[in-house]
Amino acid sequence: MAQNSTGLAENIAGLLCYVVGWITGVVFLILEPNRKFVRFHAFQSILVFGALTIAGIVLGWIPIIGAVLAWLVWVLGFILWVVLMFKAYQGTMFKLPWSGNLAEKWAAR
Repeated sequence: MAQNSTGLAENIAGLLCYVVGWITGVVFLILEPNRKFVRFHAFQSILVFGALTIAGIVLGWIPIIGAVLAWLVWVLGFILWVVLMFKAYQGTMFKLPWSGNLAEKWAAR
């Protein structure tokens, strides 16, 4: 894989976009504004884990059932986190429904 401005291979930078969820997505979007592969994973990380963070917060306000649903969101988030990091490491632009299409569109700009 080609090196980028951070000195990391693209697949490593793509993987790192997911490490701390939307936060590392924002960091790599700022650090790598010219690498489509990294931008795609950064945008997808921001969209997916930003939405999951908001969902977890909102569900946390709902008594009892909210805690159960928030736990399910956390499990889904963990599974997505592992899969997305693995796919980025493989050098794949693995697109999730909705967020992947939007991330691909924004990364092309």
